[in-house]
Parts: sequence; C-alpha cells; structure tokens
Amino acid sequence: MSGLEIGLWSFPALLALIFVRVPIGLAMFVTGGFGLWLVSGINLPLAKLKTETYSTFSNYSLSIVPMFLLMGQFATLGGMSSAIFRAAESWLGHRRGGVAMAAIGACAGFGAICGSSLATAATMSRVALPELRAYGYAGGFSTATLAAGGTLGILIPPSVVLVIYAILAEQNIAKLFLAAVIPGLLAAVGYLITISIYVRLYPGRAGVRAPVPYAERFRALIDVWPVLLVFGLVVGGIYLGWFTPAEGASVGAIGTGVIAFLNGGLRWRSLVESFMVTARSTAMIFFIILGAALYNGFLALTQVPQEISAFVTGQGFSPWTVLALILVFYLVLGCMMDSLSMILLTIPIFFPVIMSLDFGMSAEHTAIWFGILVLIAVEVGLITPPVGMNLFIINAMDRSTPMVETYRAVLFFVASDIVRVAILAAFPVITLVLLPG
Repeated sequence: MSGLEIGLWSFPALLALIFVRVPIGLAMFVTGGFGLWLVSGINLPLAKLKTETYSTFSNYSLSIVPMFLLMGQFATLGGMSSAIFRAAESWLGHRRGGVAMAAIGACAGFGAICGSSLATAATMSRVALPELRAYGYAGGFSTATLAAGGTLGILIPPSVVLVIYAILAEQNIAKLFLAAVIPGLLAAVGYLITISIYVRLYPGRAGVRAPVPYAERFRALIDVWPVLLVFGLVVGGIYLGWFTPAEGASVGAIGTGVIAFLNGGLRWRSLVESFMVTARSTAMIFFIILGAALYNGFLALTQVPQEISAFVTGQGFSPWTVLALILVFYLVLGCMMDSLSMILLTIPIFFPVIMSLDFGMSAEHTAIWFGILVLIAVEVGLITPPVGMNLFIINAMDRSTPMVETYRAVLFFVASDIVRVAILAAFPVITLVLLPG
C-alpha cells in the first residue's frame, strides 16, 4: 500500500480501538506510531518520540491548561459554585422552571472561572441536584438540564479547548476568548428559553419555589463578586494586554486560591489534594496531546490532510455545504469522543480545508469563526443520545434516574443547540462583532 492508503486506513483502525474502549490518547499514540513504522521503518517513530515530546511540551502556551484546571479546583473549594447557584436561584427560583434556570445560570457563571465542560457539569450537579429534587423536578429533566448546562463550561471563556484550538490553528488566544463571549451567552439564553418551553409542555415535571425577599436576593448577588472579579481580571486583563494568556491563567489561579483561603475552604490538606487532582487531569490531557501530535505527524507524512483538502476543493462544492458536512460530522463524532480529543484529531485535517474556501471574510476571521462553530458542535455531541459523555457523567451522580428519561428531556436542549449552530453559521458577525478592527 502507498503512504496515502495507509493514512486513510488509519481512520477506521483508530475508531476500532476507541470502540473497544482503548483510551483515546493511547489509541492515537499507537495508531500514529505503527503507521509511521509501516510508512518509513522503525527509525522515524523512535526519532519522533524524542522530538515530538520535546516540541509539544516545551510550548509555553500549554502552561495555561493546568492553571485553568487549578483555578476550577480553587473555585469549588472557595464555595463559588454554591454562591453562584444561590444567587441565580434567589432571582429565578420562584418562576416556573426557575430552579432549573438557576442551574443553567450557575453553570454559565462557574464556566467563566473553570474552563472545563465535565468539571462544570459534575460540580454544579453536586450543588443543584438536591435543590431540584427538593422542589419536585422530574429526574430526567434535572439531569438533562445539568448535562446541557455543563457544556457552558467551555463555551464561556476561559476555555481549555479554545486554548488547544488556538495552538493548533496558530490563532490569537485573546481574540478567540473574546469571540466566544456572545455565542456562550446565546447558549445560556437558548437553554433558558428551552426550559421555559419544556415546563409549559410538561408542567407536572417542575415544582414551584416560594419567592425570596429582595433583601436576600441582593445579599446573594453580592456574594458572587469573587466570580465577577476573577472573570474580569483574567479575560479583561488578557484582552487589554495587561498580561499574556498564560500569565492571566496564573493570576486567575492565585486569585481564586486567595478567595478560597479567605472563605475557609483552602487549607494545607485541600491545597495538596487540589494540586494532585490538577496534576492527574493535566497528565491525562497532555498524554492525549502527545498521542495526537504523533498521529497528526503520521498523517502529515502521508499527505492525507493535503489530499483531502485538494479533493474537496476540486469537487466544486459550495463552502457552506462543506462547512455543514463538517459540523454534522462533529455532532456524530461527539457521541464517541470527548471535545479535546476531537479537536486534536480533526483540526489538522479540517482546518486546511476550511481555510482553502472563500466565506467572504479575512483568513483570521474565518479561523476564529470556524473555531467557535467547532467548539459548539463538539459540545452538542457530548449531550447527544445515545452515548453523549456528559449524559453519563450526570447520570452517574443520580443513579435513581433511568437514562432513557434523561435522553427524552435532553433532546429539547439538543434542538436548541442545533438552532444556535445554524444561526452562528449563517451570521458570522454575531461571533466576530466584539473583535477589534
């Protein structure tokens, strides 16, 4: 077989490994290494192990990843997740579906200082699930709401996945963060509208909470000032040029650590545990990055991305048709893989294709707009039945709710997401309006 044929056959081989539950990082590592050996012999993969490891992990921008993960750990210890939910619940809880709306608002707020979808979903489930049960919300509706709310963890900046996309696509991290603000807020608003529609169709699946006095509401609102401070300092500081994204992530981690210490949640033992959890999560992410680097190096050697790009452009397809097919592919692939793995695996292939097409925008704006669309599409895949990963994370925290009930309710949120993807694809200005120039 030619190198190109080996490269093309590597895709079903990789998916087969994933299907038999081989960890995605290891699957890409093995497929890439074995493919390099088939194409060029044993010397190249051994040399790649040395060069790829150094070139990948010496990238200064990757230091953002553990800092954002640590920031999320400190935010949880500092009680920020509970404070955000209490504030949202005090203002929205008395409305029909209000506690579920509060959970969405809390997920959006926590996502602004976390940057991880699964961490946001897991953290807010511990806070919101007891309240949803207490006020008579149906189990499937509750778990579907929290699974969808978890996706806001990487839609609202700062976002670990956006950082990885910026590195792969060689784009400005600060501009990507800024471009994600309106789509992230649009996602939260879309989910609130979805909840409002759902509780009108099924009024018996959501209870009612008594209104909270305004004095208590304003006190709860004041308690979320640390979240606003950290978000404003990190995202605002990066955009205004006070510090680089890596420095901003460090400032955010220190700031949330100080707040957690002052609130009594951070002591020596919890500090060590936070470091350990962050180290384990970082090691997992970095191994996936290394596996993707090896696999993508193999694909580059076999000319697969270039051949696919040339094939697509040579067929005369409309740019919008190609974009639609790529987004549908992400929706399907999201049912089997996490968002980071999908980004690492597919961007080296799809990005050259998109950049070779004319969408009537500058190259930078096209790259940023496509990055936001991909980010949304992979997150929709995480809540798409039957195997959306966020659904299993939430269901593991509420064993009493049958998965089929979660499936039925989450389809409303999936529909909201698909509408949002269509709007952002049709009107790029919504994503790009905040960018300078």
